[in-house]
Amino acid sequence: MTTAATTPPTPPAAPAPATPAESPNTGPSGFAAFPRVVAMEWTKFRTVRSTVYSFLALVIVTLGLAALITWLSVSSWDTLDADRRAAYHRDATGTILSSGIGLGQVAICVLGIMVIASEYSTGMIRASLLAVPKRTPMLAAKGLVFAAVTFVIGEIVSFGAFAIGAPILRSKVRVSLGDHGVLRALIGVGLYLMMLGLFALAVGAIIRHTAGAIIAVIVFVVVLAPLAQLLPGSLGKHVHAYLPTEAGQLVGQSAQGPKDLLSPWQGYGVFCLWTAVLLLAAGWLLKRRDA
Repeated sequence: MTTAATTPPTPPAAPAPATPAESPNTGPSGFAAFPRVVAMEWTKFRTVRSTVYSFLALVIVTLGLAALITWLSVSSWDTLDADRRAAYHRDATGTILSSGIGLGQVAICVLGIMVIASEYSTGMIRASLLAVPKRTPMLAAKGLVFAAVTFVIGEIVSFGAFAIGAPILRSKVRVSLGDHGVLRALIGVGLYLMMLGLFALAVGAIIRHTAGAIIAVIVFVVVLAPLAQLLPGSLGKHVHAYLPTEAGQLVGQSAQGPKDLLSPWQGYGVFCLWTAVLLLAAGWLLKRRDA
């Protein structure tokens, strides 16, 4: 009697090792593709109410004060301080713009800080860093989006303030867009506000606390300048001239002032250097600190 040979059953194939799912926001290396990071930051930036409120405050305050202060100066021209009248004659464009930008720039400072510091306070920074593990592209994308929007809004505010202030001033000092240095000053205001926003963003990334960062930036923008002027001799003049915002504001003047130690583009270069150093420090700290 013969028995049929039985074939042992084939063992089931071992399951293939699981591979991590590739996120639509990441490339093969696991790092987010930069254009997608920019798109992510743009979505966050435009959907936050503080963005609209801050830019609205910049527009209203700058245009309103430029119109009001210019009108008051023209109305009281005969009793106006001689230095103020001389400033209008020497640099009517810069004087009109500085009337509103001086206070309106605070809105940009606050917004620049909140762009990143608010993510730390709400815990959203963890989700951002999870999507962009390398971290530095996230900071670069955030700065790029904020800088681009701020520059556009800054130019709207700059040309708007000039369009309002120049006709009011026409009876005392005539100024037009074709005058020497006027166009450069108008573009310069947008460049200044853009760099100021990046300066504030860098401070916010370093301090990571909204209130503390706002205090630090306000000290730089408002407090240090008059204190530097109290220093004796040429030391006070040089320290004052090389402060970030004091140097940066020169690019918004159509003519260099008699007491300015730096030309408009030299001053803006100093401001860019300050901002670059802070951004590099912010990026270095972002990669080495826990969220």
